[in-house]
Amino acid sequence: MLPRSPSPNSHRQRHLQRRGTVGLYFVAALSVLAGMTDAIGFLATGDFVSFMSGNTTRLAVSLGNAEWGPIARLALVIGAFILGNALGVIVAARSGRRHWPLLGLIGLLLALAGLLPEALQLAALLAAVTAMGMINAVVEEVNGLPIGLTYVTGALSRFGRGLGRTLLGQQRLGWRVQLVPWSGMFIGAVLGVLLEQRFERAALLASALVAVMLALASWKIPRRWQLRYMPR
Repeated sequence: MLPRSPSPNSHRQRHLQRRGTVGLYFVAALSVLAGMTDAIGFLATGDFVSFMSGNTTRLAVSLGNAEWGPIARLALVIGAFILGNALGVIVAARSGRRHWPLLGLIGLLLALAGLLPEALQLAALLAAVTAMGMINAVVEEVNGLPIGLTYVTGALSRFGRGLGRTLLGQQRLGWRVQLVPWSGMFIGAVLGVLLEQRFERAALLASALVAVMLALASWKIPRRWQLRYMPR
């Protein structure tokens, strides 16, 4: 009796599983980078680098108190984050939706943020914020599941809702993976604290190095998978 050849469906399932596994490992590493950068930036400058919900609340409080200096600073930070997201999409499109040009540019911005003198702290902050906006365009989804790299409130919300539906007996897939970006960001933030305590804002050079390492690692990701992680 001849052995059965694998069915097209089983081959497709294995392919999707491999693509999803690689994507989640990549998301975890990117989230570590985002957590590191946010913690370093916050400790070094007093402003959030990727947590725009917190910066929005702080902007509203400053407006209510008529604190014009913080208002201008926070408005620039939020604007830089929006600009970074837009630039990320543009660079991804112009590079044929490849990871390495985007991560390379993120690495350059983070290196600049770590090297600028103290007198140019605001410029350093804006460079780091722009980089964190751009990182959101590196991976937008994994096997159809939306992924947020610099904001984990949505991930925790999706995880909680998935847990609730599971407790109700509903079969929903993918909600557990939302803990991946949260865990990565938490671990990265702890590393960022330790680095900032030793190197202060220059610790952003470590973030730049991680970005460059991820750019190099992305060469190992099949081209067709990269297109799936970065949808149009």
